[in-house]
Amino acid sequence: MEIDHGVTPRRGRPRDPDAEPRIRRYAVQLLLERGFDGMTVDDVAEAAGVGKATIYRRWASKEQLANDAMADLFDIEIPDADTGSLAGDLLEVYGNALAFVNNPAGVNLMRLGISEANRDERSAAIYRSLIDRRIELTKAALERAWARGEPIRRSADPVLMVQWLSGLFVLRILLNEPMPAVADADHLVELTLRVIREPQGSQP
Repeated sequence: MEIDHGVTPRRGRPRDPDAEPRIRRYAVQLLLERGFDGMTVDDVAEAAGVGKATIYRRWASKEQLANDAMADLFDIEIPDADTGSLAGDLLEVYGNALAFVNNPAGVNLMRLGISEANRDERSAAIYRSLIDRRIELTKAALERAWARGEPIRRSADPVLMVQWLSGLFVLRILLNEPMPAVADADHLVELTLRVIREPQGSQP
């Protein structure tokens, strides 16, 4: 008796290796355009060219898909400005931040982050992680300034330094007011330095 040692072909459509990144990409796009309530699994499936079953094999719910999309959105590389002075570091960071929030995509991302942070704790944690990374970089900038002997108060708080500027952006979004212009970076840096500099004459 002859034994067939061949491999039985698999039935059905082969797995699409590009489906998951494509689904994530369209989930991100629809979240930015419509927010969580306006995004549906049906719409993501249609945009990505897959069936709903393909999505639910990877994500058990719309909430899980939205949270993964949020994680992708907020996986932003934050450069560490090291210009040789704290004023220069802040000017570069503030300039980049103002360019970001004066871009419609940046405003949409912040608006989404605000709404999602209020809706879901995991989304709030993702948003906090972005702020925490900026706080760590600000702390490093302060440490460099102190090491150089710059007249910066030891009480300067990197958390408050980050939160005051972020809070300004959030408030402008909530009030539907225009963001400060990129040209305002010098003024905003001066406001920060006015609070954290040592008073003149207090240094030996």
